[in-house]
Amino acid sequence: MSLHPVWPLWAVLLVALPLILFPAVMLVTRRDRRIAWLRRLGIALAIGTIAIGPSTMHTTASTVQSNAEIFFVVDRTGSMAAEDYDGTAVRLDGVRHDLEAIVDAFPGARYSIIAWDSQATRQLPLTTDARAVTSWADTVRQELTSFSTGSQVDRPLVALAEALTGAAERTPSNVRLVYFMSDGENTDGEQSSAEAELESFAPLAPLVDGGAVLGYGTTEGGRMKVWDGFTPAEEAPYITDPDNGGAEAVSRIDEVTLRTIAEQLGVDYVHRIAPDAVDGFTSGVDVQEIASDGRREHVIYQPIVWPFASAALLLLVWEAFTIARTFPVRRAHLAPEVR
Repeated sequence: MSLHPVWPLWAVLLVALPLILFPAVMLVTRRDRRIAWLRRLGIALAIGTIAIGPSTMHTTASTVQSNAEIFFVVDRTGSMAAEDYDGTAVRLDGVRHDLEAIVDAFPGARYSIIAWDSQATRQLPLTTDARAVTSWADTVRQELTSFSTGSQVDRPLVALAEALTGAAERTPSNVRLVYFMSDGENTDGEQSSAEAELESFAPLAPLVDGGAVLGYGTTEGGRMKVWDGFTPAEEAPYITDPDNGGAEAVSRIDEVTLRTIAEQLGVDYVHRIAPDAVDGFTSGVDVQEIASDGRREHVIYQPIVWPFASAALLLLVWEAFTIARTFPVRRAHLAPEVR
């Protein structure tokens, strides 16, 4: 317990000491009214105690914000359902793991998600709500197979450029990290071409302070199941390749493309084939120092008021009742009886 006066200590003493000393003196000198002056001394002591502010210490934790802004660029085209991550898991399982692990590595940061399939969309604007990121990761699925128009890794370029430019204009001193998560595959489709020259991410490099390009999949490749929005994965058929006589389609990672994007952005390329630690591409980033769990402890002092206020109130009620009893009682005069 510690003392935190409601006023400066000299002001408290200036007011409280006379209030306490007067009934104390009267208690000694007026022995015929000892109970009354003892009661008044109790009131003065209770009020004086409240004024000097006895308090207990409490430690609270509040979320603090670092100066890191993290942009997740996530491929959710059909090839990200290929079953060649950590054995036979789908590649999106690796994305889920890494999203959550990166968020844990940067507590208190601001996070944004840009996803692309047949088009690129901002799934989550910059927010400090880490739970929003993990909730999105828990529910993300590949695009509907019937809507697939091929896979082009430069499809999110415009959306990412707009997000980074806007962030740089709002908070130029912040650190911006980009985590590009894809298998790098470019496939023919109605609006894409495997032979088309990809647009470069190099113009974005001055806006990027760190991050990584994370590649999912294997050179052997994996099969992908159809996603129609409601059929359980265990019951869904595999996607077939009409250009290969209707055989089951196989998706393979394109590390050459992914390394090129990493070089253009000025970040590292990391091949992710299992749910390993993410320290290699999250540590060493120059962000403001924060607590390890993204929270800062604050010490607050809670005044202890109610016991002394209750005692003062009871004594005041007793005092008021005693004073009321000393008032003369006026008796009503009866009118003379009319005969």
